[in-house]
Amino acid sequence: MAGSTAPPRARNRGRRAADDTARRSRRRNRVFALAAGGVLVIGGAGYTLASWTDTEWVFGGNGSGGPGVGTSGFEVEQNVTAPFAAAGFTSDETNPGQALRFTVDALALSPGTATYAPVALRTTADSIAGDLVLRAAVPASGVTVSDADDLLWNALQVRVAAITDTTAVCDATAFDVPWTSVASGPLGTAAATIARPLAAAGESTQVYCFEVSLPASPTLPAGTTVDALQGRTAAPAWRFAAESD
Repeated sequence: MAGSTAPPRARNRGRRAADDTARRSRRRNRVFALAAGGVLVIGGAGYTLASWTDTEWVFGGNGSGGPGVGTSGFEVEQNVTAPFAAAGFTSDETNPGQALRFTVDALALSPGTATYAPVALRTTADSIAGDLVLRAAVPASGVTVSDADDLLWNALQVRVAAITDTTAVCDATAFDVPWTSVASGPLGTAAATIARPLAAAGESTQVYCFEVSLPASPTLPAGTTVDALQGRTAAPAWRFAAESD
């Protein structure tokens, strides 16, 4: 009979071998194709495609490409020249600061007299709100005085009153209503115990009136007469401790 003369069993083995070879070839081609795509995962008895991935970012912005997170600012400024024009406000954060403008007799005090000086304080245009507390006087830095033993310093008294009316006059009447007394006592110890509020962006102003006096009967060391105070000078400096709300 024409055709293959191989026994049927041999022919079947040949076909199975050819089929196995073809399957291995197809499987190998799939592996190559998957590997070329970068998503081949081999595990267990089969092949698994990995998930697609993506990444998204956001940032804290202000809507115009700039930073959107930051801090507020707190800054107080002062003016020692009534009637406190806007151009006269400035910031002086170190001792001695600006010079208060005491009345003309400030360097000619005698027992029983006083001198007066105002200062206005407010927040700057870009500041948040806060509070002021007046501290006790300390010697003005860099100012030479004639009071080596602090005799005059210890004899002087101070009173301080405050008001929000920038047109109010700083004189002896400043210690009556509607002013508010904030400090009174010996020059080096008198300090405020109550804070005064400041609105944000300079929307309110606190005006302080300082009265420095030489009492008619000042406190002096034993054996010292009031005449020992003649020709002396003092330069007190006051700090306003400001804190934001």
